[in-house]
Formats: sequence, C-alpha cells, structure tokens
Amino acid sequence: MNNQCNINTLSAEKNHQWDRFVKEHGHGSFFHLSGWKTVIEKTFNHDCYYLYSKQQDEITGILPLVEVKSALFGHALISTPFCVYGGAIAKDDEVLRALEQKACELAEQLNVDYLELRYKTQQNSSLLLKQAHSTFGCEIANTPEDILKNIRKKQRAVVRHSLKNELTCEITQDKSSLDDFYHLLSTSYRNLGTPIFCKSYFKNLMDVFAGDIDITIIAGKDNKPSSAVMNFYYNDQVLPYYGGGNDDARYLKSADFMYYQVLCHANEKGYTWFDFGRSKNDSGPYKYKKNWGMEPQPLFYYYHLVKAESLPNLSPNNPKYKYFIRMWQKLPLRISQFLGPFLSKYLG
Repeated sequence: MNNQCNINTLSAEKNHQWDRFVKEHGHGSFFHLSGWKTVIEKTFNHDCYYLYSKQQDEITGILPLVEVKSALFGHALISTPFCVYGGAIAKDDEVLRALEQKACELAEQLNVDYLELRYKTQQNSSLLLKQAHSTFGCEIANTPEDILKNIRKKQRAVVRHSLKNELTCEITQDKSSLDDFYHLLSTSYRNLGTPIFCKSYFKNLMDVFAGDIDITIIAGKDNKPSSAVMNFYYNDQVLPYYGGGNDDARYLKSADFMYYQVLCHANEKGYTWFDFGRSKNDSGPYKYKKNWGMEPQPLFYYYHLVKAESLPNLSPNNPKYKYFIRMWQKLPLRISQFLGPFLSKYLG
C-alpha cells in the first residue's frame, strides 16, 4: 500500500467533501452517497464503516461498508446493503486496491462470514467474483413521442393500451404520499413472499435525500391507487427503485403506464439516463425489462470469505427458502407489514 494512501473513517463534517467526490467520479452512484449512512444507522441500527482515502486534505477514494449481523441470515460486511451498486471508487487503481485491502482487514477483525462488494463494472481484483444479476438502462429521448418509439414494439403496444385506460399520474415529493406508496409496495412484497421494510425507512430516505426523491402514484378512473414507485435522482439519471402494485395493476397496465410517465417526467426535468435497476438473471423482472428494449449489463459482485466456506446465496430461488416464501405469500397484509421489518433489515 502506498504510504501516501491515508485511510480514514467518515465523520459528519466530511459528508459534503465525500459527496462531491462521488458526484464527480465516473463510477460514482446514488448508492455511494453519504446519506445512506444516516438512513441505515437511523432505520436499522447497523454499524457503518465509511472508509475514505486522502492525500493532503483531498479525498482520493471512498468505500462505504455496512455490517449486517443476523442469526438467521448470517454475518456480513457489505458495500452496500439495500443498494444495487457499491464497492470502492478512487482516483486510481492503487488507491482502489488499498481500500479493498482495508475492507478485507476489517472483515477479518469483525470476524464476519464474508465481505461483499457490489460493483457495476468489472474490477482488476483478486477477490472471488459472482455474477447473478444484471442492470438495465437507456438514454431518455427528447419527447414523449420519441420515448414511446424507443420502446420495443410488443411493450410499446402495452404502453399504448395503458394510455387508453383513463389512468391518472401524480408525481410528488410530499411525504403524505407514503401511505399509498407503502400499501402498494407491501402488497407486492407480500405477494412475492418477500418481507417488507418498515415505513420509517422510506420516510428517512425522503428526509435525508430531500429534493432527490419523489414518488409516482398511478390511479384508475375510480381514483384508487394501483401502482407506485419511489424514484431516485442523481446527476443526469433517474432510478425508479422501489415499485409495487395491487391486484388491479395487471389488467389496468398501470405499471407500464407508470414507467412511461417516469421517463417523460425525467425528460421534462432535464435528466438523460433511465436506470431500470438490478434484476436476477433470467427472472421475470429481467425479462420484463428486456421487453422495454434495454440490454442487460452484468453486475460484478466480489467476495472475500472469512468464516464462510462458500459464496452466499440469499436468493429467493434458493430451495431452502421455498417453504418460507409460500408461507409468507399466504399472510394477511397487515401481518406481513408487522413481521416484515424484523426480517428485511437483514436482507440487504
């Protein structure tokens, strides 16, 4: 390690400098921002280790890390849980490798099962690589008509159908929208057999990233909300990140209408890139996003095993979770909303 690579732990007074480095770095992302440390600590009480390197008084690299410890799901050090991208970003490869080495040392000190670094791009790393997910995205065209034209023909027909269904769209930063959003999201999570986060998590996101998050809510002609999504805005990008819907969404095509509206709204606000997020390879969401005409780009997740003897597999496709998923899908919604937060905080 270069002796000039001085690695420190983030303190609040350095948040602005950290975020400036992230936003100016080509591989920086919304999920590298320091606000996640506040959200995760406040919501889940996980220990955060936000490492940065500096030369003189300038930040030269950053690596956000969160310790997630559960008797049921294991003990890990992750960059970053609840986020699809993470890992170190730095001014050069030497600093990046130094941060990785520091993360491995920290993982050993904490005696975790494994260290996980979620990179969007391939790394020159000696760590173990797992590629089970891909990300999707596209340039945002300049007009609603061109946005529609850029959607693959079959999916375009579905969006056109949705435009005839007398749906309404509200895009708001008002936290009063959280109730409708949370109801729709928790309905989807329950139907998928996935524990939902506590509502305070989403409130904390909106508080910490005020101005950079909004919620899109789609309702039918009866004014009943059908689909909703929480959107993140970062540099030139919009990321529709947490989305869900009720039983009416399928025949109303409200999710298709919703994502088209997010594209159009982002274009109006001057954003140029639509990040459709991560999906498990060959899953239903993976195929849905391909239908929009976006080509999958593989994600590169790197691991350092400490106590674990093999790479982790917390995927819903893991056979050992099938009984749990089937049971969860049968829960009344209110019960799933009550129990979900006790489990989801460990499913990063």
